[in-house]
Amino acid sequence: MKKYIFTLLIFFTTVSAQSRILINMDLKQTDHLKAYGITFNAIENGTKADWLLNYRGGSFMLEYSETIAALCRLKGVAFEVVGPQETVDIYSFVQSEDQNMEVVRLEKSPKIAVYVTPGHQPWDDAVTMVLEYAEVPYTKIWIEEILHGDLEKYDWLHLHHEDFTGQYGKFYGSYANQQWYIDQQLLFEKMASKLGFKKVSQMELAVVKTIKEYIGNGGFLFAMCSAADSYDIALAAENVDICDRMYDGDSPDPNAQEKLDFSKTLAFSDFKLEMNPYKYEYSDVDIQLEEIGSEDNDYFTLFEFSAKYDPVPTMLTQNHLNVIRGFMGQTTMFRERTLKKSVIVMGKRNDMEQVRYIHGKFGRGFFTFYGGHDPEDYKHLVEDKPTDLNLYKNSAGYRLILNNILFPAAKKKKQKT
Repeated sequence: MKKYIFTLLIFFTTVSAQSRILINMDLKQTDHLKAYGITFNAIENGTKADWLLNYRGGSFMLEYSETIAALCRLKGVAFEVVGPQETVDIYSFVQSEDQNMEVVRLEKSPKIAVYVTPGHQPWDDAVTMVLEYAEVPYTKIWIEEILHGDLEKYDWLHLHHEDFTGQYGKFYGSYANQQWYIDQQLLFEKMASKLGFKKVSQMELAVVKTIKEYIGNGGFLFAMCSAADSYDIALAAENVDICDRMYDGDSPDPNAQEKLDFSKTLAFSDFKLEMNPYKYEYSDVDIQLEEIGSEDNDYFTLFEFSAKYDPVPTMLTQNHLNVIRGFMGQTTMFRERTLKKSVIVMGKRNDMEQVRYIHGKFGRGFFTFYGGHDPEDYKHLVEDKPTDLNLYKNSAGYRLILNNILFPAAKKKKQKT
C-alpha cells in the first residue's frame, strides 16, 4: 500500500510539473484585476510566466504550482489547468503566422514607485487603489526622494493628478479658503524652502527634469489626469514664469505663450496656455466638458496593433473589451492636434480629436499617458467617497493601468514550451 501511494505521488508530481496554469483574461474571467496581482507576485517569486497577447483577452500562462492554484481559488480568479499537449497546442496557435497574437515572457517583476504627496488618501488616485486591490507592492515617494536620486531604485514610476506647474492644481478659484488647500500650499512652500528653491514652480521643474532623465536612462513613466499635461507644460515653460501672484507672489510673464519651448516636452506641442488663474484648466491640451457632450455617449475605442511587430502598444492595450466607457478628470482627454508626431495613439473617441490613451519613447525609456481620473467614477469630485473595486472586478478601464505595471517585466522573444 505504501509503495502504491508513493508511486501515485510521483505520478501527480510529474503531471503537475508538465502542466501549466492558464489565467484566462476574456469575458469568462471572474476578477481581472486580481489576476494581474497573482501574475505579478508569481513572477516576483520566481515562477516562469508568459503573456499571451490577444489570446482570450491577453491571458497569462504560468508554470503549474498548487500554491498559485490555491491562491487563484482564494482570490476568486478564474483559471484552467492545461496539460502538456494542450499547452503545446496553445503556444503553437498563438505563435502561428496567421494569428495576430504573440508570446511574451514576463521575466522579472518591476520595482514600482508612486509619487504621493503627504496626506494623500488612497482614493485620491486610481493607480494606488488598483495596486492595493490587486495586492501589487509599491513604494511611495515624493519630491525629496526624487531630487535625492531615489528614482534609480525603481523600474516604474506613476504620477497621479499632480500639478507640476506650481499652481496647486488651479483650485484657487473654487477652494482658496478651504483648509486643505491652505495646508497644501504651505506644505509645498516649506518643501521648496527646505530644498533651496525660491518658488514652488522652480522645485517642480527640478522634479520633472529629474524624471525626464530617469526615462531617458531606461525608466518607465505612467501618468494620469493632470500629471500628464502639467508635466509637459512645466518642461516647455522652463525659463518662463506662468504662475500668477496668488501662486508665487509675483505676476506671470505677459509673453509666456511665445516663450514656451516645445522641443523639451515628451508628448505635447503647440498648445495654448490658460493664463486665467481662476480658471480650472492649464491649456488647450485638455478636452472641455462641452466638447464631450452627453455622458451616455462617452466611450473610447482601443486601437488594434500587430502583436508580432508592435508588441509594446499591443501589451498596453490588452483587454476583454475594446470599447470602454469614458470618465472625467482635471485633464480628461488630450486634443489630438497637440500631440507630437512621435506619439502613438492607443485609444480615442471615434471620428473625434479626443484622445484618451497615448504612449511614447524617450531615450532608452518609455512613457504612457492616460486621460481622466477614475475609470469607474465618471465625475470624481474633491472629497468624494472612494471607489469600491470589489464592485468593479472586471473593469476594462482599470485593466489599462495594470497592463502598464507588467510592461517593464516583458521581454519579446519566441518561447519554447
